[in-house]
Amino acid sequence: MAIRPILLVSALTFVSVPAVLQAQQIQIQQMEVTGPDAPPFAMAPGRTLRTGTGRIRGRVLSESGAPVRRAQVRISGPDIAGRTATTDADGRYEFLDLPDGRFTVSASKAGYVTVQYGQTRPREQGKPIELADKQTLDKADLVMFRGSAITGRIVDEAGEPVADAVVTAMRSEWAAGHRRLVNAGRIGQTNDLGQFRIYGLPPGDYYVSATLHNPEGPMLDMMGQSAPLPPRTAAAASGYAPSYYPGTASSADAQKIAVAPGQEAQGIDFPLAQVRLARVSGVVLNSEGKPVEGTMVSLSSGQGDGLIGMNNSARTNREGAFTLSSVAPGDYDLQVRGMTIITSGGGDAMMFTARIGGGGGDAEFASQPISVNGEDLANLVVTTSKGATASGKVTFEGQRPPGDLRVTAAAADDGPSPLGSAGSAIAADGTFTLKGLSGPSRVMRIRGLPAGYALKTVEHNGIDVTDSGLEIKGADTITGIELVVSSRASEIAGAVTGADGAPIKEFTLVVFAEDADKWTLPATRWVTAARPDQDGRVRIKAMPAGPYYAIAVDYLPQGEWNNPETLERLKPSAQHFVLTDGEQKTLDLKIAGGA
Repeated sequence: MAIRPILLVSALTFVSVPAVLQAQQIQIQQMEVTGPDAPPFAMAPGRTLRTGTGRIRGRVLSESGAPVRRAQVRISGPDIAGRTATTDADGRYEFLDLPDGRFTVSASKAGYVTVQYGQTRPREQGKPIELADKQTLDKADLVMFRGSAITGRIVDEAGEPVADAVVTAMRSEWAAGHRRLVNAGRIGQTNDLGQFRIYGLPPGDYYVSATLHNPEGPMLDMMGQSAPLPPRTAAAASGYAPSYYPGTASSADAQKIAVAPGQEAQGIDFPLAQVRLARVSGVVLNSEGKPVEGTMVSLSSGQGDGLIGMNNSARTNREGAFTLSSVAPGDYDLQVRGMTIITSGGGDAMMFTARIGGGGGDAEFASQPISVNGEDLANLVVTTSKGATASGKVTFEGQRPPGDLRVTAAAADDGPSPLGSAGSAIAADGTFTLKGLSGPSRVMRIRGLPAGYALKTVEHNGIDVTDSGLEIKGADTITGIELVVSSRASEIAGAVTGADGAPIKEFTLVVFAEDADKWTLPATRWVTAARPDQDGRVRIKAMPAGPYYAIAVDYLPQGEWNNPETLERLKPSAQHFVLTDGEQKTLDLKIAGGA
């Protein structure tokens, strides 16, 4: 199994390194990232990189038509490693030696909104580029928009400036069937005057959060030195919760900030919400009841709208004991996973070794909810488990495709990603075994299927669990899972015309199930949107059979098709159709206007 270097940014994100670590060389060791919760940039097993003689070139321009020099242009595709080019003084870029295939090209530069090829508005979905064998595509130009900014000042309860607070701009979006606050992509940090500036934002509505990591943290424990924590004092027992403008600890009470194109929203000043902090302590035992040394214990808010950093992580000592310091009130998911830290003999180097995904099921892990109300929470006993095992068979309707196909089991809810669960290779006879699964449920998928193939159904004991997910309890052994893969994946193509009957190349095609209950399924297969390629062709592949609506609109913000309210609004003007198994459906649509 391939081992590739990536950067671990979960519990280590947004941390100001204490002086004790600043002089040290920190190395991140290569990590095996194979589970269904692996980040999207992790390369899939069996992926074959290809080259060719195709090329894509163009210019990066501002809205006024002036060249944007030294912009970073990135290209990605299923068969190539990501590449980056820098524009010259005329805004030109070029990518060579490309195979035929489907590509995404984007451009970024400080002060501008990051854009994709084909994007005509700041929050619009970009267009794919379909490149034929040996084709040269000229004039693949990208237009960049000047970004908006939010500036302000973070203070404490006495109005004094707060330095080194992490400030985040967040948007309210629909994800996994729920509306939630998600990071808009920019992070700021306050200076010694408490001032912050978040730039490069698309116009729209934002919520601003600020988090201050308290100095009482577990860094010495992380290094294996197990220094005792200082006694509790009144000052140490109070601190600041993740706070939202205009100065509340509750995201539900956050105030919306509207930002116009290119505008700088100034005066977004607010105090951090002062709360009583707590210590959470206990011991980690393995499935045999023995203390677990050197494992990572961390907290996750599970709400997607707060920042949980190093001050909410710790490493167990020889007795399996841990202490999480400076924990603000709230509901958390306490997670335990393996992490080994190796220091050099002189203590001048530190290496993190992590295994994400269970590594074949031998690693143990744990996840349990806790509630903190300002009082210390002590004597927790956390017992790790190897998780459940699930096995079954994959049946192919038609010839089995070549390549390394793997069965994965992703979290079926939108809570904290369960730990454990590496993907399983599919044997020659179609059988597979997944180890290290944690609950409450997992949606099973197949990774590595080439074009033309699609997962049709997942059944357990005769019950269809394709969308609902497989129920996971403790260390159960689950057998008799059947996955059916079709070699005749469906495809939806659309021809869109205007009121005058002329073809239109600028639109977004939205396809959604007739059954509204399917719109809010986690990781739903029943709602999607697509933009046309450079020639105005649009394709949507591998949607399940069933009745649908389709509509072409001239503009729809990225991700807004996941909003049930938007789909209800679009439905009366949409075209109804039925998609059968393996059908190649062509729709003739009239442009319906903006949403």
